[in-house]
Amino acid sequence: MKKIFISGASSGIGKSLARSYSKKKYIIGLCSRNINNLELVKAECESLGGKIYIYQLDVQNSTQCNRVAKQFIKSANGIDYVIANAGIGGKDDLFSGSSDNLNNILKTNLFGVVNILMPFIPKMKKQNNGKLICISSVAAFIPTPHHGGYSGSKVAIKMIFDSWRPSLNNFNIKAITICPGFIDTPMVKGIGRQIPIKSADEASEKFMKIIEKDLETFIYPLYYKLLIYLYRLIPNKLYNILIVKIISKPIS
Repeated sequence: MKKIFISGASSGIGKSLARSYSKKKYIIGLCSRNINNLELVKAECESLGGKIYIYQLDVQNSTQCNRVAKQFIKSANGIDYVIANAGIGGKDDLFSGSSDNLNNILKTNLFGVVNILMPFIPKMKKQNNGKLICISSVAAFIPTPHHGGYSGSKVAIKMIFDSWRPSLNNFNIKAITICPGFIDTPMVKGIGRQIPIKSADEASEKFMKIIEKDLETFIYPLYYKLLIYLYRLIPNKLYNILIVKIISKPIS
């Protein structure tokens, strides 16, 4: 029975992944700051066949992350996959004079990812096997006004995985970067609701298949590949004019 740990599991993609892996009878560790929602997810996942451990956890706290990782490895008797899914959106508040909101985004989406993943790596190295999965974003390829903190965090974690991959491969540890576009989750608001979006359940089923195939970087849905290609062709000055016309005010 495989063991998997998922952060940000109380809603959205994390919750859907927990349900999907429960159907496969995995041993699953779930963490979130929202323990009440996590209790509900646990009950649902256990009804689907998963063996569930839950942890109230702030991914910005590296000490807590280390402790929880050790607890889960002990309880589950090992670790196979870790999915760093916890993340937040939000605007930069560029003209506010305060970096607080932007810093919170960076601490969650960047530091929170490495805080979750790194405590599991020594165990994976020792057993010469494992998979680390980060949920990056299409925003790692296409910048969006008012969301530099979000885009920057997603670029950074993608680059970290690209940098880690050669070293991890020496110990049969796979580093998989998943880059979704807009998915129907509570985090998506504003313009994201005005374009075709995939459900979290549909996305999680696809992500599971990609994880099994060990793809290094996966963009989802695939039509975002075309948008990324077009972005690379358009001169920066033209892109800046067009994106301001499309997005006339901050989105959350």
